[in-house]
Amino acid sequence: MTDEMGIFKTRVGVESPLARGQVSYIDDVMVDTGSELSWFPASLLESLGIRRERSFRFRMANGSIIARDIGYAIVHAGGGATIDDVVFADSGDLPLLGARSIEGLNFKVDLANKRFLNAGPIVVAEVVPA
Repeated sequence: MTDEMGIFKTRVGVESPLARGQVSYIDDVMVDTGSELSWFPASLLESLGIRRERSFRFRMANGSIIARDIGYAIVHAGGGATIDDVVFADSGDLPLLGARSIEGLNFKVDLANKRFLNAGPIVVAEVVPA
């Protein structure tokens, strides 16, 4: 069932943009292409000095609406890194690597083999010389 939902697990590192070089790793993070943002334990984000910047509301799979704070972090996975908005997850929330982080890493998800693939060149509008 998890393959149909676009989910597998991986190891993810989280780093503060203000304290480069201090990366904390989380094992067994769900790679969830159906989740827009990445969710990491609030205690981990706070220990890295990542600040709460704003609050978002989220609709859960069961239809309920919750609010969580968002901060900025460097996300490491699959040998790559990207900066992204991350959710300060409460103790009952699952750690998730969401679609925006996956896209920022320039990865495609190979569900059959439960791994990341390089997405190749990034598509841009045609550049016209001045």
